[in-house]
Parts: sequence; C-alpha cells; structure tokens
Amino acid sequence: MSPDDVEKLRKALAAEHAALFAYGLLGARTSGSLRDRMSAAFDAHRARRDQLRSFITTRGGRPVEPDASYALPFFPSNATLAAKLAVHLETGVTAAYLELAAAHDVSLRRYAALAMQEATTRAYAFRPALPPAFPGMPASAASSSPSASSSPSPVQDGE
Repeated sequence: MSPDDVEKLRKALAAEHAALFAYGLLGARTSGSLRDRMSAAFDAHRARRDQLRSFITTRGGRPVEPDASYALPFFPSNATLAAKLAVHLETGVTAAYLELAAAHDVSLRRYAALAMQEATTRAYAFRPALPPAFPGMPASAASSSPSASSSPSPVQDGE
C-alpha cells in the first residue's frame, strides 16, 4: 500500500466532510422535491464518507476529521442558489476524487471513477437545464447535427 494512496483517500474524505456540512445546511433551507434531492445527496455523501474512513483505517492511516464549520462561496437564500451551490459542491467532490483516480491501488482507481460519475450525475440533476449535446461546440454546429428524433440506420453485419 502506497502512503500516497492514503493521503489521496484523506483528501477525498475531506471533500466529503465539506459536502456533508453544506448539504446539511441546504436540506434545512429547501423544501419539496429539491429538499428530497438534497437529502438523497446527503445520504450518498455520508455513505462515501463512511467507506473512505474504512479504506483509510484498514490501510493503517488516520482519517481526517471534519471541521466545525466550512466557508461557503455564497449563501443560498433561495432554491435557485441552493441548486447552484449543490452543483458547486459536486464539482468540488469530483475534483477531489480525480486525484484518487491516480492511486497505485487499482481498486481505489475504480472506486474514484465511480464516485466521480455519481457526483457528476448529481451535479447535472441540480442544473436548471440540460447541457448542450456537445459542450464547447458552437450552437450553430451542434444544431446542424442530425436531430435526436431521427433514427440512425441499422448497422448491417460486415459493416
């Protein structure tokens, strides 16, 4: 086991602690289906936190403890800002797991990849609109592509 892997696990754990703090705040300040999504995100991050703590201790490391409080980039005073903060949180968690994806241990790389996929999926679920089909491509080029309603021709054997 690489000591470097334990440090990467600790950084991912620190990101989960920060996300849990913020989602606790967001859950208390939202209602309806948005609150349900915030609560589901809180539960997902709590499960990841517990897994990371276990990974660290079984590798002989000492888990980082949560801070008493975390500075937020802005205060979510309405549902739009709460969703925007959730996207920001998930982006930060994804970045923390990106470093873990470079771990020496293959199982940790797989774990990090799945965690990043989940965080990215949650981030997009909090966005007010779907991203463009080809992010970064000019809208005119993306709109000239075949429409989603047209069905592609079936691939024949030997093609």
